[in-house]
Amino acid sequence: MNETMLAGRLNVSTGSFDVREVPVPVPGPGFVRVKVQAAGVCLSDVHLIEGLLKPMHLRGDEVTLGHEVSGSVDLPGDGVEGWTPGDRVVLQAGYEYKGVTLTMGVDYDGGWAEYVVVPAGVLVRLSEHFSYEQAAIIPDAVSTPWASIVSTGQVRAAEAVGVWGVGGLGAHGVQLLRLVGAAPIIAVDPLPEARERALAFGADVALDPRADDFAAALAAATSGRGLDVAFDFAGVDAVRAQALAGLGLRGRLVLVGLSGNPITVSDSTAFSYTRKQVRGHYGSEAHHVPELVALTELGRLDFARSISDTLPLRDAAAAVERLERKEGNPIRLVLVP
Repeated sequence: MNETMLAGRLNVSTGSFDVREVPVPVPGPGFVRVKVQAAGVCLSDVHLIEGLLKPMHLRGDEVTLGHEVSGSVDLPGDGVEGWTPGDRVVLQAGYEYKGVTLTMGVDYDGGWAEYVVVPAGVLVRLSEHFSYEQAAIIPDAVSTPWASIVSTGQVRAAEAVGVWGVGGLGAHGVQLLRLVGAAPIIAVDPLPEARERALAFGADVALDPRADDFAAALAAATSGRGLDVAFDFAGVDAVRAQALAGLGLRGRLVLVGLSGNPITVSDSTAFSYTRKQVRGHYGSEAHHVPELVALTELGRLDFARSISDTLPLRDAAAAVERLERKEGNPIRLVLVP
């Protein structure tokens, strides 16, 4: 094989990003080299390039981006058992090392490349007919909202749930809330296209947060009792204030989108009296990706609508620009080496 490969490299000190030739990585003991077949483009990647997010555990100044990755086993390292070349896999987006969670494409080289080296423990097996493109987006675009719903939010069937922001995370949030039986599901987004998408993905009601009658429409949708759970997938301060106001008795606000700003509870006495809660959420746990793979393989989920477009790896910078501008209101763009 070639000694070099294409990779999308970010210099976190200068903010410069380009796709260029780098050496093909060699797996050490316990690691596996995977031939990348598809890699998602996430808003987190945009934030890394913009400098809004900074790696906490990266060695050096450069990293290959990409934390949503599927592919096939290319070369198992020494001591790796149970994996052979050609096995179809999707990769967990990170792993724990000495008590620290390391994120692929942030703290170590990710999958915007022809090959990526990862610990054998992050591999999740795919069936023969599982779409690489659909599989690639599961480790974040799908597993993050799934974990926020079933673990952090602890949503139960027939609970009224609001979803603020119907982008890459929120669209899947609506789909997954439908799966667990939330009702009604109320999607909130200022973009008409996003509201239409929310209804297509299973929302019962789609509201414009800027509408004068928003509070009344939300109350009507919940028969006056307010929301049991509200999800902020946007990471916007105004969203959090609006979502808090829409909660009913013992309502939970789950913060999935990241803003970095303080959150304000305007009436802390009423907040305590009604026993409301604010819960922080980040990423997913190791068991969530295999759960989603199994649900998809059993026909309970289908992410074909989530792949807005595929682009060659060499056009990674153009994909980032499209996502940043929300060109075409994409759910997920996928890079293919």
